[in-house]
Amino acid sequence: MKSMTGFGRGAHATDHFSINVELKSVNNRFLDVNLRLPAELQGLESTVKKLIGARMARGRVEVNLQYDRSDAVTMEVNRPLITGFLAAMKEIQVEFALTGEPDINVIARLPGVVQTKKEEPSVEFLAAVELTFHSAIDELDLMRSKEGELLTKELESRLADIESRIPAIESHASAVDDEYRVRLTKRINEAISKAEAQVEVDQGRLAQEIAYLVDRSDISEEIARLRTHIEHFRGIMREDRDVGKRLDFLTQELNREANTIASKTNQMVVKENALAIKSEIEKIREQIQNVE
Repeated sequence: MKSMTGFGRGAHATDHFSINVELKSVNNRFLDVNLRLPAELQGLESTVKKLIGARMARGRVEVNLQYDRSDAVTMEVNRPLITGFLAAMKEIQVEFALTGEPDINVIARLPGVVQTKKEEPSVEFLAAVELTFHSAIDELDLMRSKEGELLTKELESRLADIESRIPAIESHASAVDDEYRVRLTKRINEAISKAEAQVEVDQGRLAQEIAYLVDRSDISEEIARLRTHIEHFRGIMREDRDVGKRLDFLTQELNREANTIASKTNQMVVKENALAIKSEIEKIREQIQNVE
């Protein structure tokens, strides 16, 4: 199990260039790679997304790529810009009867008049960029795995607390039929004492009513499903891919069983433990929002 939170850095340098890549990931329902590359490296976008997609299933990944070249930079003149500027100056000169000639210093200060010559990146450079991304992803993945180990310990602790409360629920739930018998008998006796005529209690009908109420309050199936969900939860935590979504679904199922247990009986010990279980489940829900 891995966390969606992590940071990774990769670097590569030669005599001709240096490359630095930083990756930062946070939780997200789907995989979202936010990648901005210089124009000359746009061809790498699909490659980078595939590299990240092969190692991550969910999360928002911010990609920062910086590089410097130590080779001499070739500049080129923006001739269409200069031509247009000179034509405009000539038009102003004629229209307003002005004298003088355009100053080269003025032309040189025009935005974009001199630009770096666009060159296709070399095969060596592209290979180095890809290698640097591999290093950054390795570091990111390592950090996510360590975060996942901490999350696993936290979730295991929560599950153990839930399990520790199930025996108390079972032991007190088994006494529900006796409680119903005592409660119904008490109410019937109170009603008989207030009645003017002698009333005989039908013990068979009383037993039927108790059986009906006990059946409605039976939580043995919910307890069994609760235990099954916990074991399934643990099994998924030991896996590497598509863990978060499945754990989120199981958390909903755990909460459903706890709700049913709490609603089926008025036994205070059962209710208190069911509510404590719901509290632990809510903490689990918060934690798994950061699980991949």
